Amino acid sequence: MVGEVRPVIWIGSSRKDLRGLPQEVRRDIGQALYTAQQGSTDPAAKPLKGFGGTRVMEIVERDRSGTYRAVYTAQFADAIYVLHVFQKKSKRGIATPKQDVDLIRRRLVEAERDYKERNI
Repeated sequence: MVGEVRPVIWIGSSRKDLRGLPQEVRRDIGQALYTAQQGSTDPAAKPLKGFGGTRVMEIVERDRSGTYRAVYTAQFADAIYVLHVFQKKSKRGIATPKQDVDLIRRRLVEAERDYKERNI
């Protein structure tokens, strides 16, 4: 896979949600996703807790308007699936809100199904 750039597949409203973020945040998330497409991990990306190691990654970006997150999986050999993009609004702690974790889990199942259908 050296030299190849894997395509990004957007699950649910993730692409639309990314487009609604501030320009600088979009650029930084886009750079981190491009790094993932090339088979590496951007310094802004870290494993999302509760998903078993590096199976699901989270990109955290901050600007003066808040904290933004993009969640993706690179577990498939020939694609990056973006599962969720959102602004973290909770003022308590750094944990990802339960409703967002539940949505990420549903979209991960959808990504796995999509991947299997593409590779039949």
